[in-house]
Amino acid sequence: MSEDLPRIPIPDSDSDSTEKMVFLQEQIVNFLRQYSMPLIEVSLVFSKYTRQLTEALVSQADEQGETLPAILTEPWPLLGENTPSTETGPALNTVLDNLDDDRMDILDTILRSAITATEMPLADALMQLRQWEHLARNQLADSKGAGQLFSPLEIPDDW
Repeated sequence: MSEDLPRIPIPDSDSDSTEKMVFLQEQIVNFLRQYSMPLIEVSLVFSKYTRQLTEALVSQADEQGETLPAILTEPWPLLGENTPSTETGPALNTVLDNLDDDRMDILDTILRSAITATEMPLADALMQLRQWEHLARNQLADSKGAGQLFSPLEIPDDW
């Protein structure tokens, strides 16, 4: 039965950078579509990784006397005109209590494993995750209430 399932080969350390990024993208898309992961949970995991990767790259750049471009170090600007919501929702603790830590840990593991197994350069991994962060932040900004925070992240068909 497992022979019927398609396997995505893991690029090795000598593989092309694009191949590694495609592998990471496929891993993220497959997991998020399969588990319909809520927007808030996806956002928290991507935020954690973009922060950690940014800190690591800035540290390396500082040691070398270099600076990194803002496209890597800063979240990308939101699209459109997002108007702040005037609705009040549940308390932050209530939202956090309703997160599925196991599901977030699985996404965390998928990201870490894909980046580590392919020996993907940190800058490439960060650029890939900035795109995901941008998608999630735009959907968060468009949310009209707490219920939308727990709606699945909407992944465009061309991703």
